Amino acid sequence: MRHLPHHSLLRRRCTAALAALALCAGFAPAALAQSYPNKPVKFVVPFSAGSATDNVGRILAQAMSDAWGQPITIENKAGANGILGAEVVKAAPADGYTFLVTTSTTQAANVHLYRKLPYDPVKDFTPIGKIGETGFILMVSNDFPAKDMKEFVSYAKANPGKLAFGHGSSGSLVSAAMLTELAGIQAVNVPYKSIPPALTDLLGGQIQFTFADTGNAVSQMNGGRMRGLGVTTRKRAGKAPNVPPIGDTVNGYNVSAWFGLMAPAGIPADVQKKATATLMAVLAKPEVREKIQGVGVDIDAEDSAALAKTIETEIKKWGGWVKSAGITPE
Repeated sequence: MRHLPHHSLLRRRCTAALAALALCAGFAPAALAQSYPNKPVKFVVPFSAGSATDNVGRILAQAMSDAWGQPITIENKAGANGILGAEVVKAAPADGYTFLVTTSTTQAANVHLYRKLPYDPVKDFTPIGKIGETGFILMVSNDFPAKDMKEFVSYAKANPGKLAFGHGSSGSLVSAAMLTELAGIQAVNVPYKSIPPALTDLLGGQIQFTFADTGNAVSQMNGGRMRGLGVTTRKRAGKAPNVPPIGDTVNGYNVSAWFGLMAPAGIPADVQKKATATLMAVLAKPEVREKIQGVGVDIDAEDSAALAKTIETEIKKWGGWVKSAGITPE
């Protein structure tokens, strides 16, 4: 039997040990990804129950819960234009068990609406994916004197400072402020925690108009208690084909909002990858797409890398819109 030189034996042992280490290093993330999630997950919605963000969040929570085999609970943390909910997720452990059902309000517009924002929409979060987009519809009660956009603008100009509008998100605020700016209207601004309570006050006569997300607007229009005069997007909304774009009457008018899923900054890369893959898979399912479109949101799925780019572009875009609307940051 031939004896191996001592240094050769040592080299072989080291090689075997390094191979074992490499195997462990390669195995750990894979094992983590396979076992994730192994406990309940939480979706924080920064707006109230019944809002467009809440509707989208609940549909997604159900679909992703089915895919993962773990319950997903919804926590509504409404207030301060989505800031309160964003802060909750920013402070949550970066373990992939807390997500923010976010919008262009929290991740783009707020940068320009507040002088000091308690979170950074880019640095404090990990993008998971974009879900879809929606516009807003200018809503008035059935007894409002104007029957279309042209009449609305004329009536508002003839009654300066007598009309009050409610807003429950940056999208609805920018929609209204841009209309008053571009059409030369004077109106009183009334803030709400989200859009549903603004619609309640519109019905009660406390305010004269509001901008509601397409889903909430259409359900009110179908109920026959309110009228939609114009949509904020350049094109008509698929769910409200009879409502013309405000831009047809007011030159240069255009506002749209989007929804996405974010996690706290620093979650493990493989957890992010699995969450993104699951989100993309459920958004490709016809029954999920149908439900989301049913609440007035058009699917526009983007993975984490694409959403990161979208957020950068959107921050700039909302800066332009806030400026056009003549809004001074708080």
